[in-house]
Amino acid sequence: MKEDSRRLMLGNEAIARGLMESGCQFLSSYPGTPSSEILPAALKTIQELNLNVHIEWSTNEKVALDNAFAASLTGKRAACCMKQVGLNVAADSLMSAAYLGVVGGLLVISCDDPGPHSSQTEQDSRLFARFAKVPVFDPATPQEAKEMVAVCFEISEKYQVPVILRPALRVCHAREGVTLAPPLILDRPAKFKKDPSRWAATPRFRLLLHQELNKKLIALAEDFSNMPAFNFYESQTGQANLGIIAAGAPYAIVTDILVEAGIETVPILKLGTAYPLPERLIERFKDGCDHILVLEEPDTVIELLIRDKSKVLGRLTGHVPSAGEMTTDIIHNILSQTMAETKAGTLAPVDPAGQEFVSKLGLPGRRPTLCPGCPHRAAFYSIRQAFPRAIFTSDIGCYTLGLNLKAVDTVLDMGAGITMASGFYHAHQLDGTEKMIVATMGDSTFYHSGTTGLLNAVYNGSRFVLVILDNGTTAMTGMQPTPGTGAMADGSPGNRIPLERLIAGCGVDFIKVHDPYDVPTMIDLVKEAGEYIKTATPGIAVIIARHPCLIAHRRETAPFKNKPTVTAGCKGCKICLELFECPALYLVPGQDGTDSARVEIDRKICVSCGVCRFVCPEGAIEIN
Repeated sequence: MKEDSRRLMLGNEAIARGLMESGCQFLSSYPGTPSSEILPAALKTIQELNLNVHIEWSTNEKVALDNAFAASLTGKRAACCMKQVGLNVAADSLMSAAYLGVVGGLLVISCDDPGPHSSQTEQDSRLFARFAKVPVFDPATPQEAKEMVAVCFEISEKYQVPVILRPALRVCHAREGVTLAPPLILDRPAKFKKDPSRWAATPRFRLLLHQELNKKLIALAEDFSNMPAFNFYESQTGQANLGIIAAGAPYAIVTDILVEAGIETVPILKLGTAYPLPERLIERFKDGCDHILVLEEPDTVIELLIRDKSKVLGRLTGHVPSAGEMTTDIIHNILSQTMAETKAGTLAPVDPAGQEFVSKLGLPGRRPTLCPGCPHRAAFYSIRQAFPRAIFTSDIGCYTLGLNLKAVDTVLDMGAGITMASGFYHAHQLDGTEKMIVATMGDSTFYHSGTTGLLNAVYNGSRFVLVILDNGTTAMTGMQPTPGTGAMADGSPGNRIPLERLIAGCGVDFIKVHDPYDVPTMIDLVKEAGEYIKTATPGIAVIIARHPCLIAHRRETAPFKNKPTVTAGCKGCKICLELFECPALYLVPGQDGTDSARVEIDRKICVSCGVCRFVCPEGAIEIN
């Protein structure tokens, strides 16, 4: 391969390529948007270049980091990837790893989701890096993200600390022509040098390790002030009214805006390392500007760490929104207002995201919904029919959309469907009241963080019904396999761990598997489980609602032959639309108004599962 060869790549693909070009020998991950494409892309590169790399989908982010950390202690270069909220799951391991240090380079790739577009929070991994006292790199483009990977490994090994690479959504999912290089093949046989005083350090020695870590950060800040590949600004000619410090995707955006507008009087300091802050470089840049505008996302990190804020404008001064993604139109308007305020030139504001134009189109809104034929829809409908007044605790995944079906009341984080059900039960017990509680959770989520909550619930005598929505995949993040499927990251067979065995091991006696497409029987089973938990010990009943995901397992699910038809008996009551909400069902207004409105079926998206026939109270949906 020629070193100057280029390939159009997704940001996550560029990161994966960077891992392989940098000699990464161990890669683990738990999928989560916007990080999910990294591991599959790495697998393709491994197969393409015939590399010897261990690669795995781990059961959760902590497991992924622990495995990678162990590999690094043998001298191997190791990495783990996750989304920003996954870093919370791995937090305990990361904090200790920063103190203990590493041997082979250890890279933690935490992909942030400003917006947020598919996350519980807008959490900023750069702040987490400061909390954990580990260096963090913040790429602005796919090419830079790839280049940073190699430097991250070098920094990790030089200072013997984990390093975080923090690409945000628009870097992860941008496409760019990326320069490729041959993979680095490291001759590093695994060798763990025993040193219990370090690797199993007690609190007394942890204090000493903390002091060493602080010294490393001081040296790192100096290195970052002399890292022109990622931290730089053009030579300034005279004093500028306004200068900009930008990091990540906002740097690429503000650069494009100024170039397109032909504005050359506003210098930009580009920062690719947010922590430790390259203070000397920043001070030199500040000296040449009367005002400094800081553009970063999604939170205040660089602005917060700048010691002298007398010239600084940003979130803390109200010049930058305190939440949300820094899109092109938002940055454009921030720049327009700040330039006018500081007399740095003129830049006309723009219509945010073309809102005025879009509003004139009169397009109808449509909320996210489960796919046509999704088995979760049938399960949620059955649950609500069985216990319409229950408390419905749920979790992170496709099934969060049970909100639309009025069968989800709470969504906190992964695993909380079970733990919150337990908390609700004991809270009502304090008052001597009984409340039906039905928890829902996906199969991948249960493997990720459901077992500890279920163990706790059984141990502490909770009573609730748990419905595990088993579609045989990690659907929301890209159809990755689960331990229940037994498939490995590369598709080869692994050791399958059935849900039934895992649940039984948690101390549950009531475990029943049912296809949610059989709605009448599913309703009866949920009611049976509700009666069981009233008197049984332990008082938890688990139903595994098992039906393959229609997207991930098309061969197993199609073709369906239950072609539904809406007959003349339809009265337009809209129950099938509001309580079942299949996208293939839609309302057709009558010619004389809504009194004669009726439901029709969109044959283009209907999968002919026939489940809707159980929903119509008039029996007006029949199977042909």
